[in-house]
Amino acid sequence: MSKKIPGGLALTEFLPRAQAEGYAVPAFNARYRACIRPIMEAAMAARSPVIVEISQRELGWFGLTPAAFREELERVVRDLKVDVPFALHLDHTWEMDVIEAAVEAGFTSVMIDASSKPFAENVAATREVVAYARAHGVSVEAELGRLTTTDKLETMDDEEMYTDPAEAGDFVRQTGCDALATSVGTAHGVYPVKNPKIDFERLAAIRREVGPATILVLHGGSGLPEETVHKAMALPGGGISKMNIATDLENALLEAMGGLKRMTSAELDAQDPALLERGLAAVRETALAKIRDFVRSAGRV
Repeated sequence: MSKKIPGGLALTEFLPRAQAEGYAVPAFNARYRACIRPIMEAAMAARSPVIVEISQRELGWFGLTPAAFREELERVVRDLKVDVPFALHLDHTWEMDVIEAAVEAGFTSVMIDASSKPFAENVAATREVVAYARAHGVSVEAELGRLTTTDKLETMDDEEMYTDPAEAGDFVRQTGCDALATSVGTAHGVYPVKNPKIDFERLAAIRREVGPATILVLHGGSGLPEETVHKAMALPGGGISKMNIATDLENALLEAMGGLKRMTSAELDAQDPALLERGLAAVRETALAKIRDFVRSAGRV
């Protein structure tokens, strides 16, 4: 059995409340190990639940392992005496050995992203992960449909494929996944238009098909207008209750540090301490703004 991070929760332990009350829990991709602390500081200051996550591609690019990422979060939780609900989530991942490593390292939730595969293969891959994760008390997010991207750290897909509501119902029934990431018009990375068109009717139909027990997830939160997120959270029967945010945090960090280019986590740690603190302060403020104004999860503890 894995040893889950002390205090860490599965998505099913705190996201149903968000669904019932019409807010979403922010899922921040920390990317850099140093960004975990300001994210947790923001959640503590706002009294908000929070999800700290990293994807398979991000682990590789930023030179991290699931164990190293978990160790840093555990250190932050201990140092700050964190008393808000939180999850340690593995974002977009397609290889079983990476999922197993994350579960063994103490992640409380994982995402299997087999959305590029045909429906039957996606179902089979997701069922395998669900069986493994359930045995360890870990929740599972899956994806049906594909988001386009301007940030290759999130996904390599350039072609968008919207989630079919009827397929979504079948998918959840066949796999037993806890959370479903949907494709309804959002995108990974920076949006090429100011206000992307979101298919709310499709999202509402997905909710009807999957039923109230399934957590709905919206990826591509960076740059999305607040009113769009608020509408997605307030859908009849339960809107989205997990909102992924990645690029906005990294952009805030690097811009505050004078426009530095993307680097590894170790290279960030080696920056001048005063410069680094300026960047981390920007991460803290960005996360706080997202919590208060974007997903409206402040004061939900």
